Amino acid sequence: MFYNKQSSKKLLFYIVFLGISSIVFAQNTTQKSDFWDRVRFGGGVGIGFNNAGFNGALSPTAYYQVSNSFAAGVGLSGIYSKVGDSKLTAYGGSLATLYNPIQFLQLSAEFEQLRVTRSLGDLKEQNWAPALFLGVGYRTNFATVGIRYDVLYDEEKSIYVNPWAPFVRFYF
Repeated sequence: MFYNKQSSKKLLFYIVFLGISSIVFAQNTTQKSDFWDRVRFGGGVGIGFNNAGFNGALSPTAYYQVSNSFAAGVGLSGIYSKVGDSKLTAYGGSLATLYNPIQFLQLSAEFEQLRVTRSLGDLKEQNWAPALFLGVGYRTNFATVGIRYDVLYDEEKSIYVNPWAPFVRFYF
């Protein structure tokens, strides 16, 4: 037999490599991350008609359930309104937190930033409209009904009629 130090080092390297790789790949690969089990989807849809026009809103949201009483999430918003010659479009996003000190009570804080375009005939105005809503609601298993207040409300820049707004949140 031929024996040299170089081939024995290679053989030892291969044995160690195979041993380590079999240990690494033999780990339990069926263990599932619970991240997606803690994500809840929801949001809101609004539509309205009157004699002078139409308005509609769509706002999907995803929340991560950090604990039984606390969740944090992100959302998107889109709003369209046309009344006579006046038209408004807004789009943007939001960051939200939900806290349930007791099972049926939900406290919320939501920061929303919307890019707003208003037009009246040939006049067109664009601006960013921030809102910081603090809310309280009654919570069931899959929905919350409540009221929220925009602490950053500005009569000239806000797209909402007033700082108070009722809400309904659904979760899936």
